[in-house]
Amino acid sequence: MKPLSLLLAVALGLLTTVSAGPTTIECWLVEDAGKGALALTKRPAALLLRQGPRGPPPRPDLDPKLYFSVDDPTGALKAALQRYPPSAPAPHCEMSRFVPLPASASWASRLAPERSCPRALDGAWLMVSVSSSVFSLSSLLRLQPEPQQEPVLITMATVVLTVLTHTPTSRIRLGQDAMLDLSFTYMPPTPEAAVSLAPGPPPFGLEWRRQHQGNGQLLLAATPGLGEQVPAAQEGAVAFAAWDDVAEPWGPWTGNGTFWLPAVQPFQEGTYLATVHLPYLQGQVALELSVHKPPKVSLKPAPLVWAAPGESPPELLCLVSHFYPAEGLEVEWELRGGPEGGFQKAEGQRWLSGLSHHSDGSLSLSGHLQPPPATAKHHGARYVCRVHHPSLPVSGRSAEVTVEVAGLSGPSLEDGVGLFLSAFLLLGLIKALSWVVAYLTTCKDSKEKRASREVAANAGNARTPAGAQVGCFRSRPLGGACENPAWIRSTALVAWGGDAGGRGGKRKGREGPGAGGVVGGGVRKSREGDAVRDAVRDSVRRLGPETHSTSSPGPALPPPAPSRSEPEHRATLPVLVPPPHP
Repeated sequence: MKPLSLLLAVALGLLTTVSAGPTTIECWLVEDAGKGALALTKRPAALLLRQGPRGPPPRPDLDPKLYFSVDDPTGALKAALQRYPPSAPAPHCEMSRFVPLPASASWASRLAPERSCPRALDGAWLMVSVSSSVFSLSSLLRLQPEPQQEPVLITMATVVLTVLTHTPTSRIRLGQDAMLDLSFTYMPPTPEAAVSLAPGPPPFGLEWRRQHQGNGQLLLAATPGLGEQVPAAQEGAVAFAAWDDVAEPWGPWTGNGTFWLPAVQPFQEGTYLATVHLPYLQGQVALELSVHKPPKVSLKPAPLVWAAPGESPPELLCLVSHFYPAEGLEVEWELRGGPEGGFQKAEGQRWLSGLSHHSDGSLSLSGHLQPPPATAKHHGARYVCRVHHPSLPVSGRSAEVTVEVAGLSGPSLEDGVGLFLSAFLLLGLIKALSWVVAYLTTCKDSKEKRASREVAANAGNARTPAGAQVGCFRSRPLGGACENPAWIRSTALVAWGGDAGGRGGKRKGREGPGAGGVVGGGVRKSREGDAVRDAVRDSVRRLGPETHSTSSPGPALPPPAPSRSEPEHRATLPVLVPPPHP
């Protein structure tokens, strides 16, 4: 059991060592060459973050004054390196000499009440900058005067201030908000320095600047708790500037300075410098902000192009719209199928248009391809426009169109469905038109009948002179004379008393006409008189109350004729005389 326990302990120790990140960070000390020279000198250095039970490993290749054993009371430096991925490239580290001074910005002048640096901050200082794709930090180290002699020559260094960001490189989509992370920790370098200050964290100032293409701009400045007049924030920028833990009277303390920028535009990309000002101390990190927008790709004409054998298909237009940046954009033309089959580069003349700028800062252009003349082997082939851009995956984004050669394909299922739908819609349109025509015709006939009734009513009420023609029905329009006078001439219109005369004529036969009867008498004449009487009665009934209107100048029609059972002495209608023959 003991060997097994020993193996487990060794394995756990190895896992702890691996997960704890690197034990040593290799750096370069950058200094001025001196004597007025503009050149810089670089010497190797190292930061020892942890050491084993046997002490620090010897480094004969380094100057003992540049081999530093780091004491990190705040734990920010070591914590950032402990989470560093083992597979990631080693971070880049540089050192430079630092001299404590008051902040040069006027808005941060109240952070240092005295222009001279206090004696508690005397000594040698180093500014260490560590940058990688995972994080970026800046730490102020206060050095011991002399290197430690045993067991290895090494210089002791204490971390005082660390400024850290976990978003050293941010790629923001055009129009979206940018959030740049920033945190910082501070521990007074000596107990004397802590006692000289009031309990709690010291006041601090926060500054965010942008540098792009040689131009620098102050975006935001803040001095929480001091009430100092600071420049107004630019471009809607906001910073969350505050100490996170104020309960500790003597430190260490952790603060927040995260930066928020709304609706990022292309002109806002560049290098952002975040600086934390403490009394006589400063720490700064650099963050890169880039803006991108993937392009939209469309192909015209689509989805089919037609071409006759031996003729070139129409020019293909590949629209690449609303992308950013312009660098790294590539437009390729491919042919799938075709004479050679498979997948190959498309032939033909190709060119690109100029860039078009949009109001949101994005860009657009178009790619053109004039394909060669089509053959039977091009039938069913597909032309593909493929676009590559840094904001797209490696495969890019594409759009395609299919070539159809005339005479090589019959009607498809889609064609049949289209013809059926067209015929169905045409039939419905014809049916609707027929309904409209029938409705309009019916309305017109109704208006004509109503007008004819009104004219006939006015004609019936008018006074008719003796011997004039009065026998037209309302179904015939009146034009001053009957349109069919022959019918009236063929029928004798008798008075209501003609019924009795008819009967008298029926009795006397050839003796002559009866009183008020039809000349000629006889059974046949009496029946004709009855028929004519009934026709006149029906005509009067159809005319209705219009014939008795008091507004018309003519006399009203007499009441209906009495039936045969009624006495024969009642009033009779005037005789309707047919018009004379011409």
